[in-house]
Amino acid sequence: MKQYLLSIYQPEGTPPPEVLDRVMKEIDALQQEMRAAGAWVFSGPLHPPSTATVLRANDQDDVLVIDGPFVEAKEFLGGFEIIQAADLDEALDWGRRLATIVKGLAVEVRPFQ
Repeated sequence: MKQYLLSIYQPEGTPPPEVLDRVMKEIDALQQEMRAAGAWVFSGPLHPPSTATVLRANDQDDVLVIDGPFVEAKEFLGGFEIIQAADLDEALDWGRRLATIVKGLAVEVRPFQ
């Protein structure tokens, strides 16, 4: 089975607690279904981009360390699911279910090489 990354992109800021609580409960239930189907591999929410540290090496192998996100953007990777699926259609089915939970946010489905 091939593995796929389901990326959830969200705008800067935190949703109200009543929205976040509902979303997290529904994601937990979806993950339980993924586990039961043998599709779930790994997942996790991420802290805001302001907590990121970027490392970049130059030709002399000196590594520059920069606080903050790699790019300034209006949306950022807020969380992800790694699943295994027989094919892209099955991965898209899981992605659709995730998208209905995080209404209005983009869910990108991308296969691992």
